[in-house]
Amino acid sequence: MAIRLFQVDAFTSEPFAGNPAPVCLLPEPRADIWMQQVACEMNLSETAFLLEQYDGYSLRRFTPKVEVDLCGHATLAGAQVPWQEDLLGPGQLARFHTRSGLLTAERKGDGLIEIVFPATPAEPSDAPEGLLAALGVMPRYVGMFGSKHLIEVDSEETVRCLCPDFASLRAMPGRGVAVTSASASPRHDFVSRYFAPWVGIDEAPVTGSAHCAPGPFWGKRLEKGRLVAFQASERGGVPHIHLRGERILMGGQAVTISCGELLVYGLEGGRSHRAQGATRKHVGHEGGQRERLRTPRRSRHRRRAHGPLPAWCSRR
Repeated sequence: MAIRLFQVDAFTSEPFAGNPAPVCLLPEPRADIWMQQVACEMNLSETAFLLEQYDGYSLRRFTPKVEVDLCGHATLAGAQVPWQEDLLGPGQLARFHTRSGLLTAERKGDGLIEIVFPATPAEPSDAPEGLLAALGVMPRYVGMFGSKHLIEVDSEETVRCLCPDFASLRAMPGRGVAVTSASASPRHDFVSRYFAPWVGIDEAPVTGSAHCAPGPFWGKRLEKGRLVAFQASERGGVPHIHLRGERILMGGQAVTISCGELLVYGLEGGRSHRAQGATRKHVGHEGGQRERLRTPRRSRHRRRAHGPLPAWCSRR
């Protein structure tokens, strides 16, 4: 059986911005090594795997190198797909069972999806030897949240102009570092960039989970309970943050860029296997011929669970 695959741009209302995440809608459980291989093949910061359960979905998220406990943009992308495919009703709460516990998401009328995340306020700390030099910054504040660092600098211009030495960063212990400052624009409260070369991501385009520390930091500094952030990567993205004590409502919009099917279903004895029952048919094409994969029509209950097949799959 072919596996439906979506690519979703998270934390943006426009295509080709925000943080892109592939989302695999699994019909049945798959091995960890297979999911890791798919994430490596997708070669984006995280790939999300959704598996329907009796009370929601199992949600797992992999970088090209490792599985992660918490990832905001892949969770947002994963939440977009069930509503888009009418697997959840417009007012229905999405429930995701993850390595970091149960996460819930709600879709608002303006298309904003809000996900309940744990707040992880940073605690003041010393910067590890070599970290500031590798980033090229003079900090106003250095803190730790979990195994990651939060660094405040003097201006948005400093944040935008950062050019880290990633080879030096990889050579020292670490997990991730968020560099932040107050925003120079009235549209946003603060800006940040997030670097995680230790897990195979030099710079993440937009990272929801990395705002679980800057959110409370700037909320306290600015005395605000609701904030709008801007992650100043090349693609850019806008997380909306609502502080609620030990929890954060992390909000963002999402745009689905493409959908298709993952044809390689698994690996056995070192050989790849295509989706069960798949056959190939040559189809006329200007300048020559191309191949098209056709799969057997799914049963009614399968189609209902995983959405309609593409039109060409339904033709006999």
